[in-house]
Amino acid sequence: MELRHLIGFVATAEELHFGRAAARLHTAQPALSQQIRHLEKELGVQLFHRNTRSVTLSDAGAALLGPARQVLADVEVAKRAAVLGNSEIVGRVVVGFAGASSRAALPKLARAVRAEQPGIELVLQGQTYAGAALAEVTAGTLDIGFARLPVRDSALSTRVYEYERLVAALPSDHPLAGRESISAADLAEEPFVTFPGTRGSTVRDALIQVAMNAGFTPRIMQEAPDSYTILGLVAAGVGVTITVSSVQHINTPGLVYRNLDDDIPEMAAVLAWRKDNASAAVQAVLKIAEEVLPTPIPEESRLPSGIQ
Repeated sequence: MELRHLIGFVATAEELHFGRAAARLHTAQPALSQQIRHLEKELGVQLFHRNTRSVTLSDAGAALLGPARQVLADVEVAKRAAVLGNSEIVGRVVVGFAGASSRAALPKLARAVRAEQPGIELVLQGQTYAGAALAEVTAGTLDIGFARLPVRDSALSTRVYEYERLVAALPSDHPLAGRESISAADLAEEPFVTFPGTRGSTVRDALIQVAMNAGFTPRIMQEAPDSYTILGLVAAGVGVTITVSSVQHINTPGLVYRNLDDDIPEMAAVLAWRKDNASAAVQAVLKIAEEVLPTPIPEESRLPSGIQ
């Protein structure tokens, strides 16, 4: 089995189009098709279902994709080790982050890792909600996850790197938009837009808890996968939302943010990792994170356990 065959297979499996995969690999389509045929012949299985309209993975192809990606990742680690020698830490660290709320922290960490530990390949996996990130760290599919407290899994270690306030986001022509601040109860009759309920979003959980503390159950009219889409829908007048202060850099026309008067504890944003993860590369990334994302000094009023 040749590496170029695996490279061609992974590209085709990800594109599900031989022409796009060939262009991505800067090779001719007939040459790529021949590589796939050689690999299928060697393995004795069909990796793709092909017809004139589409290309799809077979069951065998789907089973091969994960191990093939791992082989190619291990090859990259081996290359780094050969180039850098024994004096450097070499490895691959997979980090899951949530998107807009990690906007400030993630680039700092990534730049610092590249500068201080060039032998570490930092793989950034986006759209990983806080709750889902914790589950994936526990399962070992992520090495480090951006998440929020509380974290109840005793197998995980965490460190706070930021505290976030909860704020309301409203259409700019909303009757409440003229106020400097509002209370959660003011939103009791409003339709809400927020994250999906089945993806482990701590922001959605906080929204529901704040609403219930204010005496109502939020009427969620629409769900969206990320803060940019949610806030775009709010600006379009679909509904209102309660979100974290770290997304206020999103200045969509027709959107305003308002502080909440309610006595709401700040949410603690954390990095999470497995206590038994002995990888030198992971430990090096965590050490760098302590330098560039230090734990802020909490005020007495801060409750790092999040919404109660």
